[in-house]
Amino acid sequence: MTSISGTTDRMTRLLALVPYLTARPDGVALAEAARDFGVPERQLRSDLELLWMCGLPGYGPGDLIDLAFEGNRVRVTFTAGMVRPLRLSTDEAVALVVALRTLLELPGLAEREAVSRALAKVSAAAGHAADRVTPVAVSVDAREEALAVVREGLERKRALHLHYYVPTRDERTERTVDPMRLLLVDGNWYLEAWCRRAEGVRLFRLDRVDDVVVLDEPAEPPPQAHERDVDNGVYQPEPDSPAVRLRVSRSARWVADYYPVDSVTPVDDPPGGLAVTLRTADPAWARRLVASLGGEAVVDEPAALATEVAADARTALSRYAVDVQPSPGDAG
Repeated sequence: MTSISGTTDRMTRLLALVPYLTARPDGVALAEAARDFGVPERQLRSDLELLWMCGLPGYGPGDLIDLAFEGNRVRVTFTAGMVRPLRLSTDEAVALVVALRTLLELPGLAEREAVSRALAKVSAAAGHAADRVTPVAVSVDAREEALAVVREGLERKRALHLHYYVPTRDERTERTVDPMRLLLVDGNWYLEAWCRRAEGVRLFRLDRVDDVVVLDEPAEPPPQAHERDVDNGVYQPEPDSPAVRLRVSRSARWVADYYPVDSVTPVDDPPGGLAVTLRTADPAWARRLVASLGGEAVVDEPAALATEVAADARTALSRYAVDVQPSPGDAG
């Protein structure tokens, strides 16, 4: 089975929502709009909340798209220029050509003709500048070979054998998978597949695939293999994964926005900081996260993780001949 990623579907809706609402100046019922876009009302509300944060550079008052909610109806009150004819600079046109060509390579693309027409129009407008696209596209995507092999497996409905690097364990693994779909999320290609070794659905980042070959056997994901909802990002821990509570400094508050979290609470220690609770089944990942924050985070729970992080810090500092005395709760 192949399909466009949920992220691509959502982007299409977001781009269509402003002209859709503009054509209905008196507003439209949320339930009606959800039916028109073929999504649950809950998803449409989430899209509108995201749209509220989109707009023009500056991203301040008067720059962002503005919506008005009146009971169960919504209307657009400021379009942030989304309805004006688009005038692209040469660099913008070239970047758009690259993006459209990448989109056309997605297996199962439903609006291929529309994307092809858009690509032809932008290429014509860009003129000779579009000739720069081919070397740009080749140099940007170092995963081209793996991507081509994965696409072949999807199109032929064949299993894949791959060597995959797992950064949290710093090891290379070998496994056979039944491919389900390709995803392009935040600029990274992912293969979603049933992993026979793990006996579960897994996402494999293609830039971590060392080698991949198409096998002469059918891809047969079992009935329990369901595609993951990636609208809220790729990293989505299981609800029963162990909780990790961190106190992060003001400069590390981005952690609460970047990762799915259970709770966020302002704290005075450190000043302007946050207490953040997130979940992960991989303690090694949590240790690497805290280490990457360079002293801007303290582990409050679990105690075992705090001890491991403190030990890692002392080991690292000992290599620089720094005398570090352990202290209770020292984990950041």
